[in-house]
Amino acid sequence: MIRSLYEVVAATAARLPDAVAVEFPYDGTAGDNGAAKDGGSGAGAGAGAGAGRTVTYRELLRAADAVAERITAGGGAADRIGRVQRVGLLAARGLVAYAGYLAALRLGAAVVPLGPDHPAARNAGVCAAAGVDLVVADVGAAGRAGDGWADGRPVLALTDDEVAAAGPTGLLAPHAADPDGLAYLLFTSGTTGRPKGIPIRHRQVLPFLAHNIARFGVGPGCRMSHTFELTFDLSVYDLFVTWGGGATLVVPSRSELFAPVDYLTGRGLTHWFSVPSAVSVGAGFGQLPTGRPSMLRHSVFCGEQLTLDQARLWHAVAPGATVDNLYGPTELTVACAEFRLPTDPGRWPVTSNGTVPIGRVYEGLEHRVVERTGELWVRGVQRFDGYLDPGDDEGRFVDGWFRTGDRVRVEDGLLVHRGRLDDQLKVRGHRVEPSEVEAALRRLDPVTEAVVLGVAQDGVTDLVACYTGRSTGRMELIRALRGTLPIHLVPRRFTHLDALPRNANGKVDRGALRRIVSEVNDDALT
Repeated sequence: MIRSLYEVVAATAARLPDAVAVEFPYDGTAGDNGAAKDGGSGAGAGAGAGAGRTVTYRELLRAADAVAERITAGGGAADRIGRVQRVGLLAARGLVAYAGYLAALRLGAAVVPLGPDHPAARNAGVCAAAGVDLVVADVGAAGRAGDGWADGRPVLALTDDEVAAAGPTGLLAPHAADPDGLAYLLFTSGTTGRPKGIPIRHRQVLPFLAHNIARFGVGPGCRMSHTFELTFDLSVYDLFVTWGGGATLVVPSRSELFAPVDYLTGRGLTHWFSVPSAVSVGAGFGQLPTGRPSMLRHSVFCGEQLTLDQARLWHAVAPGATVDNLYGPTELTVACAEFRLPTDPGRWPVTSNGTVPIGRVYEGLEHRVVERTGELWVRGVQRFDGYLDPGDDEGRFVDGWFRTGDRVRVEDGLLVHRGRLDDQLKVRGHRVEPSEVEAALRRLDPVTEAVVLGVAQDGVTDLVACYTGRSTGRMELIRALRGTLPIHLVPRRFTHLDALPRNANGKVDRGALRRIVSEVNDDALT
């Protein structure tokens, strides 16, 4: 019986030791630490033209054991740090990232992903809040991370080539699986102006993996996309649905991330998983050509609303693949509801807001739609136990139900996502609490008051900030915000006002602000 995330991968390695677990791109752009250089185990059956180094399941676990031994030795610190409970991970898509993730799990520690492109202050704050014992980092990411990014924690900095060449001594104690132990700890945008920690236990993620491996027929010979950074909970699907089924994780080059059809056809993908806005962005850049031969069998979208228009665009690219829409907040372990569109577009549902239904909740979960507000409540095996800071739990739980804050409506027996009860936004799948961005803006010298809105156009949502105070150049504001916020929390547009419009009750009139923003010329983006 599988009891931990590590055992998910170890079981596959025992069954398929020489199967390819990871395939890196040939052009060497997955990361800056040697990840994609040629000369590995060989491309393997089914590899696309862009394939480079490959890593088998046997090699992946061997690399994880070697990193685990380095972690227990304190990562080069003056003293051994003993049993680690939380391991930070600062790494791009590469062998350091994957071996480091599994090494932490091998030791029974929780993984705390850090953002290679996040500001140093952000990563330091996550390390402090999570109580990280040590950080595993790839050399390239660590070199770019800025001063103080690890909050004084020991850092084990490695290259992919170093990890690939390392040999474990075999002296590690056996893995002690604990279903109640923390598997990973992710931080999302928070309403209090600081990131919010969400701990997920092994027993909560294992049902999600089993369900999706079975639903999408993931097994040997399958070739899976990897579009999500490790700080995004959807990366858990990328890695562990792939490795739990014995499939190959096909790591994209940087250019392939922006050209989805090149990625899926050139690398022979059988399974696609991304945010819906990837379709809109690809279409906007002319990167959704149709008519190319494809091995794609399943297309899965999650992280934000999937519109029927986006689904039609993608279906034209891969007409032979199913299209599934998943829904779920991080607190319910990646995804908790699903709907598959009929193979015939003529039979697709017509919903009240033009989005694909989120369908029905997974087995092992229950849902409730609150009659007055339409809010979706969910409880069951995938529901997390509570936030890292118990103060964040207030108002989120009712008799075991988790209040999602999402509005839904039942249409023809299916759940349809209708938006939020609060101001929370989704930007390319990332959760954004406007209040966190507004707090960062107010800390800037030129800004007195600030309100952040989400403006959607052609299936993509961008942040727009309206502020009072001293009128300041767009790039100056962006540079200042990038000192504390990751890029998905930084507004793309800024509108300076002498005063914020207010209603009769003295509250900021967001409707009036939207009208003002809609009148701003798009030249403000250039």
